Amino acid sequence: MSDGAKDIPAGLPPGYPFQRDWEIAPRELKALLDQGAPVVVIDVRTEAERALAHIDGTMHVPLAELPTRIPDLRKHDGDRIVVHCHHGMRSLKATELLRQAGFDDVRSLAGGIHLWSMDIDPAVPAY
Repeated sequence: MSDGAKDIPAGLPPGYPFQRDWEIAPRELKALLDQGAPVVVIDVRTEAERALAHIDGTMHVPLAELPTRIPDLRKHDGDRIVVHCHHGMRSLKATELLRQAGFDDVRSLAGGIHLWSMDIDPAVPAY
């Protein structure tokens, strides 16, 4: 857990329970992408949710399929991985699963695609 408000990145709602070791804020991810940093972004929502809204350039691996898709993701071993869902709960679970499978640099997108839409890209529909 965070040690105080000064540890909460800009753009997160007041009182958001940010977990620095487990999450990355949307503005932090946006900065990495803008810098061209190598980062793999995985969307763990359902196909129906992804049809409503998605972040361009993301990989789709529904959470229900994640355990069986780990071998396919091995090509990203050693890469920085950010996982997202709608609000951030399923992506925290996916982060845990990937870490247990041996992926070291994995974080959940704080606030999910909803906060991404609100703070970064309003062209991504909120639902």
